[in-house]
Amino acid sequence: MNQVRHLLNWKYWFGAGVFVIASTTGVVLYVTQNMPGPQRVHARETVSNYQEDDSSSSAPTVTTVDVVHPQKGMDYEIEQPGSVNAYESVQLHAKASGFLREQNVDIGDKVKRGQVLAVIAVPELDKQLQRNEASVEQAKCRVKQMEARVTSAEADHEAAKAGIIQADAAHRSAEAWVRYRQQVYERMKQLHASNSIAEKLVEEKKEQYEASLETERATKAAIATATANVAATAAKIKQALADVTGAESEIKVAQADVEKTQVMLDYAVIKAPFDGEICHRYFFPNDYIRSAAEGATQPLLTIQRIDKLRVVVRLPDSAVPYLDKGDPAIVRIDSLPGRKFVGRVSRKTGSEDPNTRLMHAEVDLPNPTGEIGDGMYGKVKILLDRFPNLLSIPTSSVVRSKDGRTAVYLVKAGRLQLQEVRLSKDNGQRVAVLTGLALDDQVVRNPGTGLSAGAEVEARVIEEPPATEDEP
Repeated sequence: MNQVRHLLNWKYWFGAGVFVIASTTGVVLYVTQNMPGPQRVHARETVSNYQEDDSSSSAPTVTTVDVVHPQKGMDYEIEQPGSVNAYESVQLHAKASGFLREQNVDIGDKVKRGQVLAVIAVPELDKQLQRNEASVEQAKCRVKQMEARVTSAEADHEAAKAGIIQADAAHRSAEAWVRYRQQVYERMKQLHASNSIAEKLVEEKKEQYEASLETERATKAAIATATANVAATAAKIKQALADVTGAESEIKVAQADVEKTQVMLDYAVIKAPFDGEICHRYFFPNDYIRSAAEGATQPLLTIQRIDKLRVVVRLPDSAVPYLDKGDPAIVRIDSLPGRKFVGRVSRKTGSEDPNTRLMHAEVDLPNPTGEIGDGMYGKVKILLDRFPNLLSIPTSSVVRSKDGRTAVYLVKAGRLQLQEVRLSKDNGQRVAVLTGLALDDQVVRNPGTGLSAGAEVEARVIEEPPATEDEP
């Protein structure tokens, strides 16, 4: 019963609403149709005027474009990220194992070339050095012994030569006696033949003659013996000289052992190889230090030369043909804003990295105050070439057609004109123009997609900074 009552109420209110709306609409139509003529005309004019104003607001307006004048000359530059490296960086290892006796420096200390940085105690090398030095002295004594033998052999040689002289004199004397005894013997035979003397005397002279012959033969043998003694003593001299040479070689061997041990001890004294700064230390006094020969991989100290730095930069393929040693470069370090550092390209590789197609180059940068640190990074701008006789415009001014032609929009007499141009090198910010422009042309700096040739525009001239403001 309640639901039926509710449904009747809803139908009642809906019918009442429809009636009110219909009545209101009828009144409005009646008033509109029956109002005086001038009022109806005014209402129609108001609508008409609104429509005219709306149509006038959609009329085209003049576009404002930024224009620049071409500049005379352009530097072909390239700017790439660069990282700062120490000019030299050396890890100092110990070649002799032992205990760290002294370490005179710490991280951040400035050192000079040849300065003693650390000392390693190696007692066994000290003893080895003493032993080797004793071996040197022993070898020197042996040399003196061999030299004495040479002197003795030389004396024997002189005596042997004197023996030859003596034997020769005895031989000549014996020969004289032989001649004398022969004459006496011949005379005695003649006297015996004349029965002047007895045969016994002849026999005596004969024996004396034969005895002189034997003496003469003995002197000949003595000469041969003396000659052989001379040769033997000469050989002894040579042998003694060889012994001297051998003893002197022993000195050299012993001295080499001394020097080797001394070198090992020198390795135990770590010195600065150049002026620089200590950037790493890994041990403290009394630590046991293993030599590299024992498999040690950690250095004792690391020293860097930072009064001069290497700024490493990698250049794209397009810049490689124009990069030369000595090209001016400007380095800007991110952590030192507002500063620029002038250097030159000092070295470059002869080939590009096949993975990145970039070429490694280095700029040497003086760092007398040490304000630039190893590991810093920033931007490196390198002057690759110059085009002093060409005009240049911003790279953003160039538009390209589908067939690859290049052009720019010019503003002439308040209207856009599309001018075809031939371009040269592009440094990323400006591009050199071979033909197509004059110094007084107004070139649209950033043409949008909505521009078209012949459109009416208003030019706003923008003054650009010089193209070579960063020239070193």
